[in-house]
Amino acid sequence: MKPYYDGLTEALDDLKERGFTHDVMIQEDCIKLRGLNLSLQPEDFEIVEVHRFEGMTDPDDSSVVYAIQSRDGLKGVLVDAYGAYSDSLKTEMIARFRIAR
Repeated sequence: MKPYYDGLTEALDDLKERGFTHDVMIQEDCIKLRGLNLSLQPEDFEIVEVHRFEGMTDPDDSSVVYAIQSRDGLKGVLVDAYGAYSDSLKTEMIARFRIAR
């Protein structure tokens, strides 16, 4: 069962403690992990957890956190807005990830 978080910062802190230490950056044709000289394809990763947050006073503050793990055991997080403010490139790339069951 995935944990429940009250906010984005709490989620990021806990995920980092659980080993999701890399920042995932979406490029046009690949995924990069900040700090590593690696370019990987989304098919090499799966989404392990998804956490959505809505701003308390401003719906524009809505975000989603994806906890992602590669076949090789690399773990990272990807943060994006959702709804009208989501990044279409990220949305396209995320749709190519496998979702853990």
